[in-house]
Amino acid sequence: MSTTALFQITFYLAAPFWALMILAPGWSVTRRIIASPWIVLPPLVVYTVFAVGDFGTLWPVVSRPDLETLRAFLGTPEGAAAIWAHLIAFDLFIGRWMYSDARERGVHHAFVAPILVLTILLSPFGLLTYLVVRRVAARRATIGSWHVSSPSTGPGEPAPRSAG
Repeated sequence: MSTTALFQITFYLAAPFWALMILAPGWSVTRRIIASPWIVLPPLVVYTVFAVGDFGTLWPVVSRPDLETLRAFLGTPEGAAAIWAHLIAFDLFIGRWMYSDARERGVHHAFVAPILVLTILLSPFGLLTYLVVRRVAARRATIGSWHVSSPSTGPGEPAPRSAG
């Protein structure tokens, strides 16, 4: 398969997983599929094809990073396609973590879905946005736990502390 063809299919190998997380987050099939870290395998296979095929050029780029060496590597079709597959795989891994973490923490999907879309397009901004939302959600959960009403308190009043 040509470099161009592999480059073009790389995103489409990850797209079904993104679609499940964004469009069908509560579906049991989505939860089961996204629970596996192996969903990143398809774009990693593409990366491996480029990395193994061009290892002699790739190794100096990663073992002794230098801006000019990296620029030269990325200026080749194989280098650009390899880094694209690398980004697609790791963006998907980050998206998978955000999806799972948000579900565990009870972050509403109305917040998570646009962040996942942002992560597809600009993953560093998506990750940063999710970390902020995660922090805010954690603070709200903590604050909310201080305002649990019990038979001896009214709504919104702090619950008495236990002696233990």
